[in-house]
Amino acid sequence: MVNTLFLPELREMLADNNVAELQEFCEALHPARTADFMDGLEPAEIWRVLAHTSESNRVTVFEYLPLEMQQQIIETQDLDEMAGLVSQLTSDERVDILQDIDQTRLASLLQRLPVKIRREVLRLSQYPEGTAGSLMATEFVAVPEHLTIRQAIDEIARQADHYETIYYLFIVDDDDHLRGIVTARDLMRGMRQPDTPMSELMNTAVITVNVLDDQQDVVNKVAKLDVLAIPVIDQERRLVGIITHDDVIDLVRDEATDDALRSVAVEPLEDTYLRTPVLELSWKRGVWLAVLLCFALIPAFSLKHYETRLNEWAWLIAFIPLIISSGGNSGNQSATLVITALSQGHASGSDWLKIVLRELCMGLLLGVLLAVIGTAISILVIGGPESFAQAMIVPVTLVLVVMCGAVLGAALPLIFRSLGLDPALMSNPFVAGICDILGIVIYMNVAGLMIGL
Repeated sequence: MVNTLFLPELREMLADNNVAELQEFCEALHPARTADFMDGLEPAEIWRVLAHTSESNRVTVFEYLPLEMQQQIIETQDLDEMAGLVSQLTSDERVDILQDIDQTRLASLLQRLPVKIRREVLRLSQYPEGTAGSLMATEFVAVPEHLTIRQAIDEIARQADHYETIYYLFIVDDDDHLRGIVTARDLMRGMRQPDTPMSELMNTAVITVNVLDDQQDVVNKVAKLDVLAIPVIDQERRLVGIITHDDVIDLVRDEATDDALRSVAVEPLEDTYLRTPVLELSWKRGVWLAVLLCFALIPAFSLKHYETRLNEWAWLIAFIPLIISSGGNSGNQSATLVITALSQGHASGSDWLKIVLRELCMGLLLGVLLAVIGTAISILVIGGPESFAQAMIVPVTLVLVVMCGAVLGAALPLIFRSLGLDPALMSNPFVAGICDILGIVIYMNVAGLMIGL
């Protein structure tokens, strides 16, 4: 709300060409706040505002703008100015922004970039989406192993402005093969003997990721090792880039958001909730709601199939919500646990047998627990010992339904993973819908067997 209220003042500054106030606006606030306050301006207006600050601050503020706005600015403003801006961005930011730019505009823009940057953009854009190569930055500190500590520090000082991070120094040979790593702390400690070669100071036990590794593997390694950056190597172990912790945080946040939406059967959004048009949002929700509606009709058809039995034993109807909710809840719990374990790297598809057996055991234990409660309830509702067989229908059904729900909830994400799909696609509503169908079928067949005794 504050941003909206501030827009008239900002537009007034532009109309009056108030250079002093526009410059103060750009430089007095944190760049993230400056970008936030410009939310609602047109691309041309934002670029006019940024023209009143230094080039370095302009780039920093630009990086905090929403991706869609960054792309609109690049597509609509002067090509030479945009080439200068793009040249100052980090390699990973540059590729992310340019990947959806109009191809004609992109071709013209690339021609205006320095040859080295143009080649880098084309090379990085070739890596498949979702791989380490598509996430990495190429601005890193690579130091030849034969340099001394003193020489290495001089080299870092000379190129410090071009590095993504200087927490780690990556030691390479003459062919850029990664040989080891030196932390900034180790480097400072080593200054007691400044003529020591970097090859003697480096740690050779370096954890790396391959340029074609899945991004989820990168996330798991960074989270497990608690590092600020992880080197990316090619098939010949040449150092080609690094992935920093802030990129991993962004990736984790995006994946968590997508998984949260899929878990309730909503297609992930391309933009924020408030920026997404109502029709587009309705479509993303409506498609899955329609599918879930079809799933919900199947239990209705199942009940229709058992209509005669339900008319004869009308008291069974009272327990249908209890039966299907128990199976659905059990399945949702299992699905959530397995999806979480898969996403965090605590389990894999090869563990399917162990997972299924664990869920089978847990389903049995949980089913017995609920059956004890269900027995007491059913006896109170149905009657005393003379209807003991009928009183056992609900508890027996609960054991079977909870076991089926647990196994099904665990198996479906594993099946999706084996097919190369996101396990989160097997959302809770789908698991609950399938468990509802199984619950009714199991309930009616158990009732038929028990009453026939």
